[in-house]
Amino acid sequence: QVQLVESGGGLVQAGGSLRLSCAASGTIFSISTMAWYRQAPGKERELVATISSSSNINSVDSVKGRFTISRDNAKNTVFLQMNSLNSEDTAVYYCYARVRFGNSDPYRSYWGQGTQVTVSS
Repeated sequence: QVQLVESGGGLVQAGGSLRLSCAASGTIFSISTMAWYRQAPGKERELVATISSSSNINSVDSVKGRFTISRDNAKNTVFLQMNSLNSEDTAVYYCYARVRFGNSDPYRSYWGQGTQVTVSS
């Protein structure tokens, strides 16, 4: 089994910064894509940013220039540095990873439990 544990959420004033972390643990041979999603109250979960094992990055337009995704492959950890936060960034942020247990196994998707980010105006 694989567990994804997020940390770093909280309450911040508009214009402030937060850094989210997500560590994967368990039976892990390799991790391909890692990503951050978010879900605001009354809205569907949306993709925020993705990063491949070779650090190719994609992000949604609404966070470009403000959020930076990165990863530490040796520690199976993904980060999300969030700057210039505004009220529209308020949401539960979820970590996502594609993990396989062995060289011949398929990749499987895993989610973290979510961490709340609240931006006060």
